[in-house]
Amino acid sequence: MTADGKVSGIRARMADEVGDARLFDLAVSRARSHVAAGADKPPFPSPHAIAALTGFREPLPETPGDGAAIVDRLDRIGGPAAVNHLGGRYFGFVVGGVVPAAQAARQLADAWDQNAALHVLSPVTAALEEVTEGWLRALFRLPSETVAGFVSGSSMAIFCALAAARHRLLARQGWDDNEDGLAGSPGIRIVTSRQIHGTILKGLALLGLGKRSIEWVDCDDQGRILADRVPELDERTLLILQAGNVNSGSFDDFATLCARAREAGAWVHVDGAFGLWVAASDRLGHLLDGAELATSWSADAHKTLNAPYESGIVLCRDREALAGAMQASGSYILYSERRDGMLYTPEMSRRARAVDVWAALKYLGRSGLGELVDGFHALTCRMRDRLANAGFTILNDVAFNQLLVACADDAETEAVLTRIQASGVCWVGGARFRERAVIRFSVCSWATTPDDIDASAAAFVEALTAVRGRVAAE
Repeated sequence: MTADGKVSGIRARMADEVGDARLFDLAVSRARSHVAAGADKPPFPSPHAIAALTGFREPLPETPGDGAAIVDRLDRIGGPAAVNHLGGRYFGFVVGGVVPAAQAARQLADAWDQNAALHVLSPVTAALEEVTEGWLRALFRLPSETVAGFVSGSSMAIFCALAAARHRLLARQGWDDNEDGLAGSPGIRIVTSRQIHGTILKGLALLGLGKRSIEWVDCDDQGRILADRVPELDERTLLILQAGNVNSGSFDDFATLCARAREAGAWVHVDGAFGLWVAASDRLGHLLDGAELATSWSADAHKTLNAPYESGIVLCRDREALAGAMQASGSYILYSERRDGMLYTPEMSRRARAVDVWAALKYLGRSGLGELVDGFHALTCRMRDRLANAGFTILNDVAFNQLLVACADDAETEAVLTRIQASGVCWVGGARFRERAVIRFSVCSWATTPDDIDASAAAFVEALTAVRGRVAAE
């Protein structure tokens, strides 16, 4: 600060940049160009673009930089190395595209730079969280007492739900995990399938509930938990089910198992990262019949809903258990009679994630989301038919948007997968299912078209032909 009280140095420079819109105009212009190019860019960056990332490796600068040069450098070096989730041919993981209105809303919310912890920190975020919570209850047909926490992703949503379950199940046995910890606790029973998603195991580990405490239940050939193999449940039990097996896409028998659990007083968590959203479809919504009887649910809006990343959602009908598990105290924390979002999340300071989910739901509405869900299913079936006719082995029934493909043996499957990934036409991932190597094909972007499916199918056929030709030549 100068002798006459004026701001100087780096603070003066930043004040000038705020007053001069050119820096922000540059960033918006480059962002718009990146989004517009999504349909034409390959799904995965080239080796050259990845190698060029070494351009970011430098010592920490000793002096301030130029804002425009920083944005330019980020776009010029980083942009070509960004995986193209915005196009229609990325099928490697269940990662959706982005609804344009939600992407624009995120840009505005980022400019607001709100802290979503408390109502007093951001009344607008609290209001949008409350509205979005109600919309999600209606969409998923959940009970009126259900509350929602907006977290970073499905992994954190699962962690929150499992923490709430642990808190409640221990409290039923007279144990307060917040006060007494876990050492010497009476423990809880965990029942789940052998094909549960890895994030469940991560969440249990973070909560001090190891794999050895799990009562494993076998699955059918589609990865659904066998309802008749589930042991007798009781008030100390956490039963974990799936709305969308990560590989096959299958849905567990909620009607049978949730009813049994409710009668026994057990806690049921439904992992529905991408599968819960089929509730919007008149054709596929029946897959969730009975799921509304569970106690908690987890979903990821960046998947089927196509909201931007950092859009995980935990839903829980036991508000006291969730808030108790996420408890935070301090004389400076100003809780209100309105919604204070940090009651339902592990974080205190966090961005206003609910804005993105609100915008995606506001834009699509129930019918628009239902159209997306039905479209993903139709496109997955189209790919299944193309590949089955070309001689590939299809290992799953298409329940929603997942397709598992195999060749004659594991070596051939892996060789074909490698060739497809290198083709630049589409990008797919690999996994193991029923003791076989598989190519995993996930349709989850609004931008995917029938032409994208046909071009991807042709890339599969070309890869298989080339691999078999090479083997024959050898």
